Amino acid sequence: MVTINTESALTPRPLRDTRRMNMFVSVAAAVAGLLFGLDIGVIAGALPFITDHFVLTSRLQEWVVSSMMLGAAIGALFNGWLSFRLGRKYSLMAGAILFVLGSIGESSSAFATSVEMLIAARVVLGIAVGIASYTAPLYLSEMASENVRGKMISMYQLMVTLGIVLAFLSDTAFSYSGNWRAMLGVLALPAVLLIILVVFLPNSPRWLAEKGRHIEAEEVLRMLRDTSEKAREELNEIRESLKLKQGGWALFKINRNVRRAVFLGMLLQAMQQFIDRYEHHHVLRATYLQNGGLYDHRTTDDCDSGRGADLYVRYLHCGLYGR
Repeated sequence: MVTINTESALTPRPLRDTRRMNMFVSVAAAVAGLLFGLDIGVIAGALPFITDHFVLTSRLQEWVVSSMMLGAAIGALFNGWLSFRLGRKYSLMAGAILFVLGSIGESSSAFATSVEMLIAARVVLGIAVGIASYTAPLYLSEMASENVRGKMISMYQLMVTLGIVLAFLSDTAFSYSGNWRAMLGVLALPAVLLIILVVFLPNSPRWLAEKGRHIEAEEVLRMLRDTSEKAREELNEIRESLKLKQGGWALFKINRNVRRAVFLGMLLQAMQQFIDRYEHHHVLRATYLQNGGLYDHRTTDDCDSGRGADLYVRYLHCGLYGR
């Protein structure tokens, strides 16, 4: 990699308050997490009304719920390439646009005229989820300083949980009118907000450095770090890590311990996904509650709101008092 002396290219700047830019980055990523949680949670309350509207079988109910996860798998599969080619900023923009299109599609009476069209719209939403769930934490980790990086990424997960709670509360509010299209359409509002926020976000300094745009990378770091010296030091660390990254595949092939660690991490993550996924509860929740005698959709939505609040409080407790 060619080393560029950015010290001579950029003049030193005095100390300044960088909290505003860091807060702006955090808010944008938080909205992405909120959208993720809303999309996960909103189908729980809407599903019984959708079932009544389209007269769905159990199999079709499962497709309505799981189609979003199918799209998420597609989005996550291609997002590594997308974030490398377009950058983290424009990957988030693509995800936000798909959030808007998907939410309008699944809630519009002009588009979602059949369960097949509804499923197609939810696949689009799922692709947006796959993009946002990959890109937002990645962008946060590359923009945050190392002393607050863990907190900012934890905040993203907290916003996912808050999104689930808000989705349950929204479902409860709309359940009295039975307006399932409004339940699904609320996703468009934070998605539009995310588009506006992303327009003003800077590109990730690591992505800029990968593309050889070192001066721009340091400019971004200067907006995020207190001093020019810290920005320049971090840029040098990014360059060194990019050099090491080039030898990562060779290390994976020759070092058995590295392979074991990677496969163990993949196995643990896969087990976590199989054991406890929010989406599974959306199909089982209505069935179990209604089999138990709660046939009123509004009552089951009230139960959802209580479960969502409990989930949020437990996650907040873990964040404040440790694991």
